[in-house]
Amino acid sequence: MNTIPDLVEPVWRKSSYSDGGANNCVEIADSFPGAVPVRDSKNPTGGALLFPAAAWSAFITTVKGDAWTGERSSRR
Repeated sequence: MNTIPDLVEPVWRKSSYSDGGANNCVEIADSFPGAVPVRDSKNPTGGALLFPAAAWSAFITTVKGDAWTGERSSRR
């Protein structure tokens, strides 16, 4: 059985690449073994998405690397 972590009081942080004063980025919360909660900084009470840590790590590696060009796929 999977359990959902308590996201009521997590410590949220923004990327060091974002403008610390602006609310135009995503925030993540650490301290959740095996999972990475992600929320919109513009709407902090609007809920969070919960990603498996391995999936989040693969996403970050791809975005930081050369594998992602930033172009949209022509598939729809």
